Amino acid sequence: MATIRPFRAIRPAPDYARDVAALPYDVMNTEEARSMVQGNPYSFLRIDRAEINLPPGTDPYSNEVYETAKNLFHEMVETGVFIQDLLPNYYIYRLTMDGRSQTGLVVCTAIDEYLNHTIKKHEFTRADKEADRIRHVDTLNANTGPIFLAYDNHPDIRAILDGWVTSVPPVYDFVSDDGIGHTIWVIDSDTEIGMLTECFAAVPSLYIADGHHRNASAVKVGLKRREAHPGYTGEEEFNYYLSVLFPADELRIMDYNRVVTDLNGHSVSDFLAAIAENFTVHPAVDTPCRPPKRHTFGMYLDGTWYLLEAKPHVLSDDPVDGLDVSILQNHLLTPILAIGDPRTDKRIDFVGGIRGLSELEKRVNSGEMRVAFSMYPTSMKELMSVADAERTMPPKSTWFEPKLRSGFFIHDLEKDPTDS
Repeated sequence: MATIRPFRAIRPAPDYARDVAALPYDVMNTEEARSMVQGNPYSFLRIDRAEINLPPGTDPYSNEVYETAKNLFHEMVETGVFIQDLLPNYYIYRLTMDGRSQTGLVVCTAIDEYLNHTIKKHEFTRADKEADRIRHVDTLNANTGPIFLAYDNHPDIRAILDGWVTSVPPVYDFVSDDGIGHTIWVIDSDTEIGMLTECFAAVPSLYIADGHHRNASAVKVGLKRREAHPGYTGEEEFNYYLSVLFPADELRIMDYNRVVTDLNGHSVSDFLAAIAENFTVHPAVDTPCRPPKRHTFGMYLDGTWYLLEAKPHVLSDDPVDGLDVSILQNHLLTPILAIGDPRTDKRIDFVGGIRGLSELEKRVNSGEMRVAFSMYPTSMKELMSVADAERTMPPKSTWFEPKLRSGFFIHDLEKDPTDS
C-alpha cells in the first residue's frame, strides 16, 4: 500500500509564484544558475543553489552556503513572499508542454515506504550528491525539492482529481519563460482528502521517476531525526517527505543520447566493421536519425548519419540487459570504444533529448566529440519492470520532460499538521 498524507505547505504568495518557481537545482551548473537569476531576487534557485548569492569561487559545499540558504528562506517567509497554509492539504500540480498535460498530486510520502521498497528506485545514488542535499534539508529544516513519483493509473484517483480541477479555480496558473504551463490547485476538502488517501492505500507501489538523490537524502534526514528523538511516534513531520505523484501513462520519457570523444584508435572503416558484428548498419534515410523503434540507434560520424539495428543474438529478455542503453553499452561502447564505467569515464558525455539531435551534430562537427549516438527513449513500462525486479538501470537511461519546478511547495519538518 502507498501511505500518503496531507501537509501544510509553505508556498509562494500568488503574486510571487511565477518569480519563485525555478528549475531543479541539479539540471544546471553554478554559473548557469547565477545567470538565470539575474534581475529576479525571488527565484528559488537562490535558496537551492545559495552559492550564487556569494562571490564567484565560493565553495558550494561550505557552511556559509547552507546558512545563506536558510537565512534567505526565513527572510522570504517573514516578508510574505512565502505563506503557509493553516491546515494540511493536498495539492494538484499540472504541467503542460506542447499541448500535452500531466497532472500530479502533491503529498507527503512515508520514509518507511522507501525503506521497505513500496517506493521503488531504479538508479544508484552518489554519496557526495546525497551529502549536499542532506545538509540542505537539515539546515533549512524542510524538504524543498519535490520527488517525482509515478503510479499505475487508478481510475478513481483520476476521477477525483478531474472533478476538483473542473470545479475549483487554481491558485497559480501561468506559462514560464520556457513555454511550460504550470497550474496548481489546493485540495482543502476533508472529503476529497480522505478519498485520495484511501485510494492510494490500494496502490501497491510508487516508482521514483526523477529525484533519486533528493529521495535518498530526505529519507536519511528523517532517520537522523529519529535517532535524535528516540521516543518518536511515527507521526512527526520528519517521518514524511515531499513528493508529487503522477499516473505513469501521462509521463513522457525523452531520449538520453551519448557522445564520445574518439574511436579508441580505430579507423572509420575498422570501426564500422567492428560494429557490424552486433548491429546491422544502414545509411540513414532520414537525417538527423531518430531511432524509429526499440533496439535501433542513430549514429553520427564524419558528417554522416547511420541507423544501427541490434542483431537478435544481442537482445535479452532480462529487464536490465534488454534495455537499449544496456545493449549499446555492452555491445558497442565497452567492447569497441573501451568505455568501461560511463559514470566516471571522461571520454563519454550525455545529451538530454530536450536539446534535440542538432546538439549531437554540433558537438561532433565542432571537433569536441568524434561520434554520437541517438537513442530510442526508455519506456515507463521498462522503468517499472527494472524497479519491480529491484535492479538498477545504467546511468543516464531516462530524461523526463517537463521538469517539476522547485519553490511551489515546501514541507516543514517540524510543524505538527494538527497545529493551527
